[in-house]
Amino acid sequence: MVDIANEMPVSRPAVSQHLKVLKNAGLLVVHQPGTRRLYKVDPKGVEMMRKYLDGLWDKALASYAAFAEAEEGN
Repeated sequence: MVDIANEMPVSRPAVSQHLKVLKNAGLLVVHQPGTRRLYKVDPKGVEMMRKYLDGLWDKALASYAAFAEAEEGN
């Protein structure tokens, strides 16, 4: 297990804040045994993010193709 806060060039509160944002976004799950918080990547959240990003990529490629085709017609 890695203590993330010790490996980062920022304060513990900053690391905690970033982890909270990732957790709220559904990318992490947290377990709290005692006074520690253990974070783990949530595969479901990562899959949802991947699908979202794939959709953006598909839209960007379609827009680029439409632009390129329009330029060829000019």
